[in-house]
Amino acid sequence: MTAHLRILDTDGSVDAGALAAAAPWASVTRVDLRDLAPALRLWSRKRTIEIARRRIAAAGDPRPSVTFIGSGDFHHLAALLIERVHEPFTVLHFDNHPDWVRLAPRWHCGSWVNRVLELPQVRRVVTVGPCSDDLVNPGRKGGNLKALDSGHLALFPWQHAPSKARRLADGPGHEWRNGRIHWRNLGERQTGEAVGAVLDAVPTDAVWITVDKDVLPEQEALTNWDQGRMPLDALLETIRAAGTRKKIIGADVCGEYSPPGHANVLKRIESHLDQPRRDMADMQRIEDNARTNHALARVLFDACITRDAR
Repeated sequence: MTAHLRILDTDGSVDAGALAAAAPWASVTRVDLRDLAPALRLWSRKRTIEIARRRIAAAGDPRPSVTFIGSGDFHHLAALLIERVHEPFTVLHFDNHPDWVRLAPRWHCGSWVNRVLELPQVRRVVTVGPCSDDLVNPGRKGGNLKALDSGHLALFPWQHAPSKARRLADGPGHEWRNGRIHWRNLGERQTGEAVGAVLDAVPTDAVWITVDKDVLPEQEALTNWDQGRMPLDALLETIRAAGTRKKIIGADVCGEYSPPGHANVLKRIESHLDQPRRDMADMQRIEDNARTNHALARVLFDACITRDAR
């Protein structure tokens, strides 16, 4: 068995040729979404999502596939890929942000995890790596604490101070006491222990992996968002271990850098308030993305086929 490469061409930031050379893919497919990109970026109306959904469906669904999406501004497109899986599975989500905001538009790069949690075949979302301020008073910021309380969502920050929150049940990645969520930070453990804790929280054999490269520090990737501190080596090791212990049914990667250029005033305001400013010196680090993409493409390819090769 082998794996397939798919490019959702949203913003021209993905080097399809370089990714195609990263592994012996069974096929390489490009889905053209450039004309929809302004309407899809950051958040989208249902009508545009439906058009994107039809184009993805028309391109077929080879399994397993590794899909590169472009900027993290388009991470909500991952839900259109994930919804096509019909067996029970877990979503293993690497991100500097939990993307769980209940108050954002329904199809938003900061709320898409809630769409995935609604899918009956998704047994759990396991989010790995956040360091962002989204976890400061998460209830006040609209975080989906209900999913965390129920165990439908497990969250493992890379490094974060305790978060003030109402009482909720303990989970694999946290303990509640004295009015705060005390996180079981992965960055405070040895790599093997951290990887084991994450995979022990995955309740199914089948796993979908979704990666936003803003989980990485800036010296290892350049993205449109504030970035975390999970080292690339730790990310790659967790994916390798998932491929060994689980059946990887698909994966997607976002987190390229591309200039926003929003025509929509509300999106322009949101980008200005929430995203860091980049200068020309930053642009020289686009090469870091290419090296990181190559490493991710290869390890995801291997993870998709590892168990079948045994």
